[in-house]
Amino acid sequence: MIKVIPFSRIHWKEVWEIIEPVFREGETYPYPPDIKEAEAYTIWVEIPTQTYIAIDDNANIVGTYYLKPNQPGLGSHVCNCGYVVAQNARRQGIASQMCLHSQREAIAHGFLYMQYNLVVSTNKPAIQLWKKQGFEVIGILPNGFRHSKLGLVDALVMYKQLSS
Repeated sequence: MIKVIPFSRIHWKEVWEIIEPVFREGETYPYPPDIKEAEAYTIWVEIPTQTYIAIDDNANIVGTYYLKPNQPGLGSHVCNCGYVVAQNARRQGIASQMCLHSQREAIAHGFLYMQYNLVVSTNKPAIQLWKKQGFEVIGILPNGFRHSKLGLVDALVMYKQLSS
C-alpha cells in the first residue's frame, strides 16, 4: 500500500534519484538527457502547482508526480501531470494510484480537465494505464518525439474530463 503526500524540499535527493535515470534514458520525457539537476528541480518542483511523492509502508519514496496548469490564463482550467515510478517499484500499481490521486487533487485545485501532451507511442504500459483511467487519445503528433533508441516516433495527446 502506498501513501501519496505533498513533496517537501527534504525529499529532493530521493526524487532526483527516481527521475534522473528516466530523463537520462530519453525514452519517455522530452527533457534533454544531459539535463542538470537544478533545471530538473525547476521543472519538477518549482513550476508546478504542486509536486507529490508516493511512499511505501517502509517510508521509501517509490514514485512522484507533479500537477500544473497545462496552459496559462484562459487555458488554465486544464491541468497537466507527469509521473515517474522508481525502477524497483514498477508494475505494482503505483502509477495507477498516483493517477487517481492526481485526478482528485486536480479537482480540489479547480481544474476541469486533465491533458497529457506528449505520451510517447512506444510507451505502451502508460498508454494502456491512461486509457484504463478514462483518458482518450485526442491527437497524434507524427514523429513528435525523438526517442533516444528508436529515432522519431509518434506522440499522443491524451485527455480526460474530470468529474467533481
